[in-house]
Amino acid sequence: MDVYGIIMAGGGGSRFWPLSRQATPKQLLNLTGKDLMVNETLDRMGLVIPGKNMYIVTNCTQALAMEQAVHGRVLPGQILAEPAARNTAACIGYAAFEVLKKRGDGILCVAPSDAYIRDWPAFAAVLETAVKAAEQTNQLVTIGIQPTFPATGYGYIQYAPQEHAAAHKVLQFKEKPDEATAKRYLAQGGYAWNSGMFIWKASVILEQYRRYLPQVYEPLECIANAMGTADEQQVLREVYPTIPSISVDYGILERSSDVWMVNGDFGWNDVGSWDMLPVLHPADEQGNVTVGDCLPLDCENVIGYSSGRLVATVGVKDLIVVETPDAVMVCDRNHAQDVKSIVEELKRQGRTELL
Repeated sequence: MDVYGIIMAGGGGSRFWPLSRQATPKQLLNLTGKDLMVNETLDRMGLVIPGKNMYIVTNCTQALAMEQAVHGRVLPGQILAEPAARNTAACIGYAAFEVLKKRGDGILCVAPSDAYIRDWPAFAAVLETAVKAAEQTNQLVTIGIQPTFPATGYGYIQYAPQEHAAAHKVLQFKEKPDEATAKRYLAQGGYAWNSGMFIWKASVILEQYRRYLPQVYEPLECIANAMGTADEQQVLREVYPTIPSISVDYGILERSSDVWMVNGDFGWNDVGSWDMLPVLHPADEQGNVTVGDCLPLDCENVIGYSSGRLVATVGVKDLIVVETPDAVMVCDRNHAQDVKSIVEELKRQGRTELL
């Protein structure tokens, strides 16, 4: 059975403002110093999946920039542009119908476009294991990350460990915990971080949509019926915005009894905000991490990013300072998750030139 890559790339990455903007979201940034996040995702998955089988689902406002960014890696017709952001259930279901209707049934490897993975060969081995499990069992398979610290910024998967088994039965999905709960998860065992990576047959996941999310399945089926016809884009534009905004985790995975997990230990990190930059770049002896022209003097645990102008800091600690041509952002390192509130306030003020 053919294997396909489905890369979810429609997010805005507002926690990386002011570097991340609507036209250049996090997945279109080069945060590692090697390549754009989306291209690293494609190349990594390309260890298992042929380039002709790669699909990207993105927002219509980002489609042209995405096509230019991934030129030579993804066929233009396989960059799917959502007319409206309707969360991951719609995104994944749309891609599943696209593959099923135009290519036939196959294994879909669904992944976000903006995660960081250090050990690519180890990742490829885990992905191959997950593909085999999905093909042989007709189950929904996810990749769980072995936790290395009591993270409060990730969701967790509780599973039933089975010695020497390739996949483990998922018991339930857990929301982001507080620190005490996260510590308990690690001490107890049988918990993994939710990576947001899923592997399943197109036909199997769509049957789960039909069973658990008919309100999403039915409009998607309407779009699918127009696929390959002259009306496809018109139907997509008219119907897609009417789909309820629901995550695939909440809509299906938390309800289904057919979910299994393959353990992954390959240096994964969501890199969801500026405080995660130390995952991508080394710190100095005082814990400072800088990218670009930065000069931290007598500082501790400062994260600095310069797009061109010098960013100089003196005698401060636990700060994040980011410089771009039209904005400077300064925040406490412990409030990195709150950077998105700046974006929300700029929207409220109508300052679209900074979005």
